[in-house]
Amino acid sequence: MVAYLIFFLLNNYLIYFQGWPGPINFIKHHEWFGFLPLRKPLSEDIINLGLIQFLGLFFILLLSIIWATITKDRSIRDDAKLWSDFSAYIIRAAFWAVFFIGIVDAVISFLRVEDLLSLTVGENMASQLGKSSFRGTYVLYPMFIVGGFIAYRSRNIDFIWLALLVVVAEFIIVITRFIFSYEQAFMGDLVRFWYAALFLFASSYALVTEGHVRVDVLYASFSKKAKSITNVVGCLLLGIPLCWTILLTGMWNRGSSLNGPIISFETYQQGYGMYVKYIMVSFMIIFALSMLVQFVSYALDNIANLRGEEGDTYKNEDMVDSETIPNIQTIG
Repeated sequence: MVAYLIFFLLNNYLIYFQGWPGPINFIKHHEWFGFLPLRKPLSEDIINLGLIQFLGLFFILLLSIIWATITKDRSIRDDAKLWSDFSAYIIRAAFWAVFFIGIVDAVISFLRVEDLLSLTVGENMASQLGKSSFRGTYVLYPMFIVGGFIAYRSRNIDFIWLALLVVVAEFIIVITRFIFSYEQAFMGDLVRFWYAALFLFASSYALVTEGHVRVDVLYASFSKKAKSITNVVGCLLLGIPLCWTILLTGMWNRGSSLNGPIISFETYQQGYGMYVKYIMVSFMIIFALSMLVQFVSYALDNIANLRGEEGDTYKNEDMVDSETIPNIQTIG
């Protein structure tokens, strides 16, 4: 499941950013499995790329079988911990990335609106930084690499600091507007950017700590076994399909709701705001990715409960000390 998810995202990048044909177009080109031929056949120079993507479907399956074979003595709860740790890493990396992106892009936007950017970096670079594609490719996207490195070194997710930054950014708007009569579009953009990240990235964090508000009618009275069955069914029939629906509908073609803004480096209409609208769209991808991985982990952990494996419902220690977080539930 997770392997094919990563393969899907990798293929999406190769198809729409690197010009690879994709496994489906490769199949259509050869008219396999009853598919109708493409209106425009694939050129010879990219057929081999399509073959690599097509074979990747079977390679992922083979890799999964090999992994299952060599880890057959591994407990299901250990697998649950592995995927929960992976979900935690995704969120940590995204957290640090949006922190740096917000700071860097806000500074660039401030310098542009005050006509200081050309004095700082030169006329040519200032002109390039005014293009969302250049700024995104060479300035903002590398922040995800920085975030990934810091996330690898750091084991904590400090959502409280991101929440504080949202408050500070909003407080600065209030002070500058009502005391100094100064306000620019990028200031509001920064608040929305960080708040959207806080809301979406915290979802898998809240799932693993059982911090989501839950309206319980029957669940609270269930036995531990019944709760585990309910959680497994909920993950398999509701949680995981929801995440796949977000990804498939949003990334199926070039003009889909998620692919379109990212490919075109879409920005807000005002010219001197932050150039992060397309990055905010990518928050939905990060949300679906982290939640799907966490749902897999949650399902595996509850299966471990049903099998009678030692331990209790796993709380990811890399994310939070579960003893310090209250369980937020509304029992109906």
